[in-house]
Amino acid sequence: MPATDALLILCNVPDAACAQTIAQALVERRLAACVNILAPCQSVYCWQGKVETASEVPLLIKSTAARYAELESALRTLHPYEVPEIIALPIAAGLPAYLAWLVQETA
Repeated sequence: MPATDALLILCNVPDAACAQTIAQALVERRLAACVNILAPCQSVYCWQGKVETASEVPLLIKSTAARYAELESALRTLHPYEVPEIIALPIAAGLPAYLAWLVQETA
């Protein structure tokens, strides 16, 4: 598989319970090969004209370009925010065996 087919999707969620629910659903549906749930962080952002601060839990979602549209749709449905952060970054290179596993798990 060309490495450029692999994606790393970034998404912050409001808490650990939400993170676990989303991670489990994405992997069970084979939309993601793996989801890393990171430690909570503080986010500072502008929303509806006001500067906001929130504690959030970052997710690192590994998937493929072929599964992205369905993954984004699932995230929008499962995510409690009106406008969730969903950012997909191409994986330019990686361990070939890992990338092959990623494709296999999302097929």
